[in-house]
Amino acid sequence: MSAWSPVAPCTPAGCVEPAVVRGAGRAALRLAAVTALVLAGIALLPAGRRIPAELTRRWCRWILWAAGVRVRLTGGAAPAGGLLIVANHISWLDVPLLAAVRPARMLAKAEIRRWPVAGALAARGGTLFIERDGLRTLPGTVARIAGALREGAAVAAFPEGSTWCGRARGRFRRAVFQAALDAGVPVQPVRIRYRLTGGAVTTVPAFVGDDPLLASVWRVVSARGLVAEVDVRPALAPHGAADRRALAAAARAALCEDTGAPVTGGRHAERPAGAAAPAAVRAGSAGTRQERRHAHGRAPHPG
Repeated sequence: MSAWSPVAPCTPAGCVEPAVVRGAGRAALRLAAVTALVLAGIALLPAGRRIPAELTRRWCRWILWAAGVRVRLTGGAAPAGGLLIVANHISWLDVPLLAAVRPARMLAKAEIRRWPVAGALAARGGTLFIERDGLRTLPGTVARIAGALREGAAVAAFPEGSTWCGRARGRFRRAVFQAALDAGVPVQPVRIRYRLTGGAVTTVPAFVGDDPLLASVWRVVSARGLVAEVDVRPALAPHGAADRRALAAAARAALCEDTGAPVTGGRHAERPAGAAAPAAVRAGSAGTRQERRHAHGRAPHPG
């Protein structure tokens, strides 16, 4: 693993709360329902991107419903056409939550591609892979993402590069934002939070550190009153950003507004929660493409 490969300090023992169990029998039924839906999705994966977007969106919402997770969606609708969707990363639930906003090609670490069965299925489903341990491959990855965006696809990424517990966040890696600049498409920040029915923020869904996936899934299906809040923030226009650093900082600020959650580990961490995104990069702001600093011919800095 390289020195810049993203690693979060969150651990299951130190960050994740135990679930308030609703009953083993009911949890087992929810687990069976989630498993059945996942298997149905795997069976449809050979059809790849020919599957209607609305069916994909409904399938993701069914998974969330089967797991016992209520979804509160706020904010405007994600725009059509090429779009880079970026979100904070807490749980495996984040993936179906983003797909419920707008089906997109996911950006995932290259290790997943080498997983038996799952890797081939992810590739067939249109997943874009990034080598987190190799700078040399970044220009090609950025070019592939930009190509998908130019074709009108939505690409979803978690710029933190690792899952955090939700009570703190990591800094954004900037390479993916170069693809949005090169393709000239907007960036759609999406803020994800998990609460209990009473309103308290919870870390029960967090999938961090060496937490086994099955243990995390069981914790979710066992939880009582789990609510996923998905806030679609205003899209950021690419022509208003001087470079990928500014665009990443604006997206990160948009996700930190009004949350009170501390942000650690980055040179942009000094922006307080509640601070507005820089006006120059809000949708509809002034700016020219000539102001960008392109990274063609050299590896963009991953962070």
